[in-house]
Amino acid sequence: MGQVHNIRVPADTWTIAELAAEYAVTLRTIRFYEDRGLLTPERRGTVRLYHPRDRVRLGLILRGKRLGFSLDEIATIVDMYDAEPGEAGQLEYLLAQIATRRADLEQRRQDLEQTLADLAEVEARCQADLKALRNRT
Repeated sequence: MGQVHNIRVPADTWTIAELAAEYAVTLRTIRFYEDRGLLTPERRGTVRLYHPRDRVRLGLILRGKRLGFSLDEIATIVDMYDAEPGEAGQLEYLLAQIATRRADLEQRRQDLEQTLADLAEVEARCQADLKALRNRT
């Protein structure tokens, strides 16, 4: 057990600074998630103590952000952590969100591939035109 501001910190809890360091995020980021109700630390005076539930939820939030989910979608998914595991409705919701996100990403990939092909075509024409201009002189 450590101490923060003369408050004993139990071994199975983390301070905001410890979580921020572990997940490489700012204190402000963690406070923002707390303000949104996604994290609910215990307060001892001015010290926030985060329990294993909060630590897992922070990991889920950050994973959701990396996957491109909105904060509202993440909130719904993270709230599943507290519900009975394996409930069909929750799993169906998560699968639907994954399918939607995957379809969006696939469309973006196709758009990028088309844009790259268009750029290559324009580049080739520009190079050919430049070569023709240089050969005239």
